[in-house]
Amino acid sequence: MDLTLTAILLGIVEGLTEFVPVSSTGHLILATELFGYNASQWAMFNVVIQLGAILAVVVQYWRTFWNAGLGVLKLEAEGLRFARNILLAFLPSVVLGLAFKDYIDIMLGSPSVVAWALIVGGIAILGIEQVAKPGADKSVADLPVRQVIGVGFAQCLAMVPGVSRSGATIMGALAMGIGRKTAAEFSFFLAVPTMIGATTLELATKSDTLMAGTTSVGWSEIAIGFVVSFVVALAVIRLFVTYVSRHGFAPFAWYRIVLGSAAIAWLMLR
Repeated sequence: MDLTLTAILLGIVEGLTEFVPVSSTGHLILATELFGYNASQWAMFNVVIQLGAILAVVVQYWRTFWNAGLGVLKLEAEGLRFARNILLAFLPSVVLGLAFKDYIDIMLGSPSVVAWALIVGGIAILGIEQVAKPGADKSVADLPVRQVIGVGFAQCLAMVPGVSRSGATIMGALAMGIGRKTAAEFSFFLAVPTMIGATTLELATKSDTLMAGTTSVGWSEIAIGFVVSFVVALAVIRLFVTYVSRHGFAPFAWYRIVLGSAAIAWLMLR
């Protein structure tokens, strides 16, 4: 398949799946396997285009980030609490991500891990939906430290490809009594430092390979995937928040289970 068309398709997949609890990384890994791409050639692409989706969060919630930034500079309580909560939730993934990076890289090359994680994660979502008692929606700045740290550790589950970063954080938040809309927005905000950190680490460790031209996937493909993922993710964010504010997550859970089961069957038969 043409590299440009591949970059567009993967950008669409990333934008559609980054912020819903179905695992964007898992979808990219399965797409790579399904269409016969060289996984190592597209590994950096898959990480970097996630920044396009992250930019969509910044654009959609620019007033929130702007006000929080001004609040920090002015040492205002609400801005400081917002920054504190994002930082505290981000730290567990930094520590564990660096400690287990080699193991994470191995799992990223395993579509079977993705398939099983999709199924297990779908079952977990159905279970949490049954027992969780989400509270009233509130500002992310007003979340207590205990809940914030809990969401941070829940996010670490997404180091297993197929678990879904947004799924882990949103479900973790709901399990701790955080409201649906607040849980979704907290997941979006937390994605900004998390994905910037992951991309920076990927670029720092593998950019020499890209610059040396030893891979057929270059900066032009990455740029195309970035733009496409940004545009698609911007639309998804707006629709997703509206949807989860009124409905549950069961459709996403069943989608995960069906996709994971189909992936296992395909992997066994090919």
